Amino acid sequence: MSSPVLTCPHLSGALTCPPCPAGSGLADLTHLRLAGGAHRCAGRVQVLHEGRWGGVCALTWATPAADVTCRSLGCGPALRAAQVSVGPEELTWVESLRCEGGEGNLLECQVRLWGAPYCPHATVTCALPGESVRLAGGPHRCAGRVEVFHAGRWGTVCDDSWELRDAQVTCRQVRCGHALWAPGAAQFGEGAGPIWLDGLRCVGTETHLARCPARPWGEHTCNHVEDASAICSGEVRLSGAPDRCAGRVEVRHQHLWGTVCDDTWGLREAQVLCAHLGCGPALEAPGAARYGRGSGPIWLDDVTCTGEEPDLFRCAHRTWGQHNCHHGEDAGVVCAGEQS
Repeated sequence: MSSPVLTCPHLSGALTCPPCPAGSGLADLTHLRLAGGAHRCAGRVQVLHEGRWGGVCALTWATPAADVTCRSLGCGPALRAAQVSVGPEELTWVESLRCEGGEGNLLECQVRLWGAPYCPHATVTCALPGESVRLAGGPHRCAGRVEVFHAGRWGTVCDDSWELRDAQVTCRQVRCGHALWAPGAAQFGEGAGPIWLDGLRCVGTETHLARCPARPWGEHTCNHVEDASAICSGEVRLSGAPDRCAGRVEVRHQHLWGTVCDDTWGLREAQVLCAHLGCGPALEAPGAARYGRGSGPIWLDDVTCTGEEPDLFRCAHRTWGQHNCHHGEDAGVVCAGEQS
């Protein structure tokens, strides 16, 4: 007869779990590893008990539990939760594991230990910290060729079916705001190495590209002249105009959107911003809140650019939040538009 379902509140920094019933074995869940994968954040989920490593039965295995497992191991979010068949001689230490996804570690999930019948074992592929998706070859970190890390190597994404929804997931994953443009045809140069993903069809709400439907890893009908790219907003947006390449300049700082004062604002500053947004050359640099008064902080004042900076934040300016302006002086920009 199998053990009853046990839950255990997480104690920050604790390696044991005093509130749990004596001898329950839940503390063993702190001895966790991924085995047999392409890197340290991928493989079969195993826990150590009585000096031996055993697996987690995959019959209740799902993405929330995978996310908690990745978090427990100091890896990035779960990209894939799967299962693998094993022989009857393989130990299965965890009979079931049910998580909501927000738990700090596996001790907070519903766990049933020991006594599992023969079953496939849970596997997970987590993002390596800081190494899952990047934008390369662009003018700043929030624009460039889309590259993904898989099986220990960086590779590219084919532009077949690549569109703004796919770029939106990419921009979210690299923490660069929302997608402005999803160019293909190696807009930022041809990549090297494998073409890892082809036929991506994201809904746009996924947290990672690997959660979007696609052909299997490495299967494609492309070459590097078809490498996909993304241009993300970063921490800049244009508001108050129907054209995405014109409007009131707004920047994000300390999780709040605010505006830019028009003191010293001119075509060189607008040129840097238009290039940052993938909107071609600057046509105008209007001030005096042409596109309406903004709200919230006035974050930047006395912005002074040479015109060659890769993004607006590399230009000289006063300390964030220091200004002698009001929202009637909010800066705007008019760019030529998207460049192919």
